[in-house]
Amino acid sequence: MDIRRVIATDQAVDLIEKLKVEHGQLMFHQSGGCCDGSSPMCYPKGEFMTGDSDVLLGEIAECQFFMGKQQFEYWKHTQLIIDVVKGRGGMFSVEGPTGFRFLTRSRIFTDEENVALGC
Repeated sequence: MDIRRVIATDQAVDLIEKLKVEHGQLMFHQSGGCCDGSSPMCYPKGEFMTGDSDVLLGEIAECQFFMGKQQFEYWKHTQLIIDVVKGRGGMFSVEGPTGFRFLTRSRIFTDEENVALGC
């Protein structure tokens, strides 16, 4: 059973590929709140430092996707679905000037998926 903790819509993948042309390799961190709300933040790879307090959820469009460990404890039963909507992205997220922003949608894993994930 192929269970991914994070996936992306076709529209999100298209935007990521366009951003890679301008910024090179990218990475994501799911924001836990504060000034940029709870948006998935997109950075040039290496510009956002991750550490022991972060969990690698997987990859979307060949970009690593992280979330803080404390936040992950609340979301571990949930698949994140990264999408794109019109609007201004987070002030530090590279999609900001494009007129679009990344948005996290979600769904609860099934009982079978939770067992397979060891939850």
